[in-house]
Amino acid sequence: MHRAVVLLVLGGMLCLVLFGRLLYLQVIEHDHYRTLSEDNRVKLQPIVPNRGLIYDRNGILLAENLPSYRLEITPEQIDSMTATLDGLADIIEIRESDRSRFEQLLARKPRFEAIPLLLNLSDEEVARFSVNRHRFPGVDITAGLARHYPHGTLGAHALGYVGRIDEQALKELDTSNYRGTTYVGKIGIEKTYESLLHGTVGLQQVETTAQGRVLRVLNRQAPVSGRNLYLTLDSRIQLAAEAAFGDYSGSAIAIDPDNGDILAFVSLPTYDPNPFVNGIDHAAYDALRNNDRQPLFNRALRGQYPPGSTVKPFMGLAGLEQGVTTEHSSTYCPGFYMLPGNSRKYRDWKRAGHGTVNLNISITQSCDVYFYDLALSLGIDNIHSYLGQFGFGRSTGIDILGELSGLLPSRDWKRRRHDQPWFPGETIITGIGQGFFLVTPLQLAAATTALANGGHMLQPNIVYAEQAASSQALIPHTPRLLDTITINQQQHWDDVIKSMIDVVHSQRGTARSIGVDSPYEIAGKTGTAQVFGLKQEEKYDAKTIDEKLRDHALFIAFAPADEPKIAVAVIVENGGSGGSVAAPIARQILDAYLLEPTP
Repeated sequence: MHRAVVLLVLGGMLCLVLFGRLLYLQVIEHDHYRTLSEDNRVKLQPIVPNRGLIYDRNGILLAENLPSYRLEITPEQIDSMTATLDGLADIIEIRESDRSRFEQLLARKPRFEAIPLLLNLSDEEVARFSVNRHRFPGVDITAGLARHYPHGTLGAHALGYVGRIDEQALKELDTSNYRGTTYVGKIGIEKTYESLLHGTVGLQQVETTAQGRVLRVLNRQAPVSGRNLYLTLDSRIQLAAEAAFGDYSGSAIAIDPDNGDILAFVSLPTYDPNPFVNGIDHAAYDALRNNDRQPLFNRALRGQYPPGSTVKPFMGLAGLEQGVTTEHSSTYCPGFYMLPGNSRKYRDWKRAGHGTVNLNISITQSCDVYFYDLALSLGIDNIHSYLGQFGFGRSTGIDILGELSGLLPSRDWKRRRHDQPWFPGETIITGIGQGFFLVTPLQLAAATTALANGGHMLQPNIVYAEQAASSQALIPHTPRLLDTITINQQQHWDDVIKSMIDVVHSQRGTARSIGVDSPYEIAGKTGTAQVFGLKQEEKYDAKTIDEKLRDHALFIAFAPADEPKIAVAVIVENGGSGGSVAAPIARQILDAYLLEPTP
């Protein structure tokens, strides 16, 4: 009987304990545990698609994705964001720019969505956080892929780069397709083809605990990876072209005359796009932005230069086609040219003059006086009309954003721009590619391509094919013919090309130094563009002039001359002589393409 009473009392006490605990959980702590229970729910999580890869024409990888770790915070699981950020800063370096960017995202994104604080964590940083993980509920490290450019600076101005998504980018993006994505194409191919490279975001339904831990995946919609791009660029030619410049600044464009494929796209100096991927620090960016040589400036697309004497073959063709001159017409060059009734002397580059010259001699030796006279005979209206057919004064339509259009002057343009009439002296200097006349390196290369292929104006293209990640098949981009230049007499075209061949291969050609040992025939034209004007009797002396004021050196060419496979335009800023500086660079580009076997 005694034992029964003891057991009864113990049982009653246990019941009281259980009842008390039940009362505490169900009544006193009801609100707290109800909230926790509701947090143990189903969530939608974005699955970021793999960004498409970028290859050159030979399958060499130019832009890839490498594994990386990032630190993410889910705001709704954080009691004090300030305390959390301060605590994290004690164990992992958080730059002010990282914190500022995070706070901007925090203000825009839903509280249930994880927001990246740090990208591309090192192994040491991952280990340091993992040890302290228990102190930071709502903070976690996730694995992902980060953009990487394995060849660093090579072709950077063509490729562009990706960078963190900012407010401006958000205005342009479909935010529903960029959930979970941290970067977007900023410039170059990365920006122009962003819609193809990014892919389509996936989604998964997950059941989570109150602490945000995933219990199980309920449903999953796989993402669609971005498309791979194959460029027309040839890394061998690109590398050879960039190396050929040495320490000079400038640009070179090489194009296949058959289809408009860009084989090399050079803008120097260049930069490494990799630091931009996860957010370049202010000091490094300021160093690039404030560099006097402007490494971030895309000279190939946006550099605008006087074409100088490289315009003379086009001027000669205009004169022949419009019946203003013939291949036998001659002009006497005493070293200067004067308008009737005007005492001003327009100087030839050769102060002693060239004597009696015709079209061939004038192109071969780059006689200015011949083209002063030809320009005056043609008139600015005819010059504008004929040279406009070669794409001068308008954008080429290349598949990279940001191209400028240069300037092919006309009397209408001057009236609109300066509210002034057009003067004969301006016509004269336009005839040798000076004055208001401006071209981009890309425009000059496109016009040279049209000379090489017999008058077909092709749209330069830098992406030749795309590829779905799930397929081996390439979907080619079709070359586009913009226009065909009408040729009245084929002999006129042949006469100009013959003169360009003599520029390189005759004894008195201005680029004869690069033709001496060439195993193939080159058609070319040198050019020198003044950076500032000289007074009437002032002499140009490069040795006494500040380097930034020295003439630009230019050269256009195509080869082999009888069956062109490549057309090139080279502009060397403050290089001085087109024949001694720009032409050798072009020769190295031509050799790399025509003589070195493709791997």
